[in-house]
Parts: sequence; structure tokens; C-alpha cells
Amino acid sequence: MKNAILLAITLCIASPAIFAQSKAGKVDPDKHVSFYSCPMHPGIVSKKPGKCSKCGMDLHLSGKEKMKADVVRIYSCPIHVDAVSHDPGKCPKCGKKLNLSPKEQLKVEAAKIYTCPMHPEVALNKEGVCPKCDKALVVKKKS
Repeated sequence: MKNAILLAITLCIASPAIFAQSKAGKVDPDKHVSFYSCPMHPGIVSKKPGKCSKCGMDLHLSGKEKMKADVVRIYSCPIHVDAVSHDPGKCPKCGKKLNLSPKEQLKVEAAKIYTCPMHPEVALNKEGVCPKCDKALVVKKKS
């Protein structure tokens, strides 16, 4: 009986801490904010691109934000630089199609595999012709 009471008290004390930890670890991807800072005045920080209030230089993405941008696919509006998304879609300001950033386009091109329609074992990372039958290689479809 004593053990049952002790177990009940322990569960009552521990359960709020367990639930609080699981909620604290969740991050809402829609609420991600990029921070821009001045290269000359690191203390000047903004949530959107602009000019430094001390020297007038353009604010750039912070080093940490640049690393995040290298890992995540970024789609942006060709007109509105600040309209970015991690998913393809349309610009919320003008309705134009969001494009992959130039760096992401290079990554996509580098990831393409070209194969021969007649000889699937032939695979190259660039366009060309099959060394066995001289047919043009085609982009391998993702499965």
C-alpha cells in the first residue's frame, strides 16, 4: 500500500514535467524568422533585409541563417526578395510562381542521373550518349 501511494505521488509530480518537455521541443516551421545583421555592426539586427541604422550598409543574413539556407530548399519570388518559402507555390504579394534559388537549381542539376533507355545499367551524371548503342541518355526517373 505504501508503494502504491509513493508511485501515485511520483506520477503526479513527474507527469507535468514530461508533458511540458514534449511541447517545448516542437517548432512551428511557419513561424521561422531569419535574422539579418550589419557586417560592420553585429549588434544591429533585423527580421527583414534593409539598411544599417548606424552606417547605412545593407543588412545580410547572419552566419547561422546562411548555414540553415544551405541545408533547406528555398523558393523565392523573382520580384519580392523577402517572399521566401520552403515549399513551392505562389508569392503572397504578387501571385507569381516561387522559383528555386540559383544555388538550389545547381544542386538539382548535379543530382540528375542520366541512363540509357536500352541499357539501364549505364548511368552517368551528365548528358551524353550510351557507350553501348549510341542512343541519347535520358534523365532517370525518381522511384
